[in-house]
Amino acid sequence: MPLIKNGAIAEDAWQFPADDAPLPGAGPVAVSLARWRREREVLLARGEPIGLAMNSDERAEDIASEHGAFELIALDFPTFRDGRPYSTARLLRERYGYGGELRAVGDVSRDQFLFMHRCGFDAFQVSGGATLEGWLRAVSEISIWYQPTGDPRAALGALRHVQAAAAE
Repeated sequence: MPLIKNGAIAEDAWQFPADDAPLPGAGPVAVSLARWRREREVLLARGEPIGLAMNSDERAEDIASEHGAFELIALDFPTFRDGRPYSTARLLRERYGYGGELRAVGDVSRDQFLFMHRCGFDAFQVSGGATLEGWLRAVSEISIWYQPTGDPRAALGALRHVQAAAAE
């Protein structure tokens, strides 16, 4: 599946071995939360970047104290109707200050890209025939927001204050 990262098609160096598969000899690896808890010392001893692949029923609070160990956190959308990864993404970015790659995986479609981006995702494994142009168009469709979020764009209330201050 294509990977869109920071608004461009990107090569994906990350490997996602199954819990019962051996770890690759080298390279970045993303493992499940269960495997991380079981093999933490082995993973750290590899000296390679570590990522975490979280299911939608796993919560940001589950990794709040150790999120800094991960260069990548991939949140799985098992179906487009499952919104829990949106909440996890916002909590990781806004409450816990996670600064690494936050990747949406699973049932990721163009219709949800803008909302995923607003919640803090910066990388997307896209399914189907989604094109980069379609994804870039999706992120720019709406330019004024009512709710502030973790993305850098100002909400309408903040823009009004800036406008009022400039008028004084």
